[in-house]
Amino acid sequence: MPELVFFSGTMDCGKSTLALQIGHNRSARGLQGVIFTRDDRAGEGKLSSRLGLVTDAVEAGPGRDLYGYVVEQLSRGGKVDYVIVDEAQFLAPEQIDQLAHIVDDLGLDVFAFGITTDFRTRLFPGSQRLIELADRLETLQVEAMCWCGARATHNARTVGGQMVVEGEQVVVGDVDRQTEEVGYEVLCRRHHRKRMTSATARAAALSPDVLPVGSA
Repeated sequence: MPELVFFSGTMDCGKSTLALQIGHNRSARGLQGVIFTRDDRAGEGKLSSRLGLVTDAVEAGPGRDLYGYVVEQLSRGGKVDYVIVDEAQFLAPEQIDQLAHIVDDLGLDVFAFGITTDFRTRLFPGSQRLIELADRLETLQVEAMCWCGARATHNARTVGGQMVVEGEQVVVGDVDRQTEEVGYEVLCRRHHRKRMTSATARAAALSPDVLPVGSA
């Protein structure tokens, strides 16, 4: 039975790498798929992994009908055996509905990859709709790690190394951006709640202890 599968995890846990691996395994067996992505770090129309792998993809921008795109490919005589969607959290809820139509009406497997919550720990609308509709939810087993060594469970947005909790929900960045830029860092819940990034932790560690001053 075809399925809509949602693979989720924090940033830096290998979602895009797995998406590329699934595509590779199927293409090696003569299957052809459509790959959708949105706001990839490598630029428009690309699916890339932090390991350096990259492939062409269809940019699933606002207003693009994903179901209509696949139907058009099939109507032109193209072969589509499966669909992969990376950065699925950025899709609109109605686009997630279109993915479900691809599964139900066209009989194709759809593999969606994305993070569930934003830097404020709020669900992305696309991820929320996937949780509501997916036949299967898979949490990636490659665990990202907080700077303290604990399992990272939350995505933090940083500016100049400082965690911020205000701003637009979608601001494209990555975990390896320079500290003066808008970037992201994965943290455990404890340090996300304390807003303690690796940069602020280093600053605290380098601060000299204040010694008690006694009277002569």
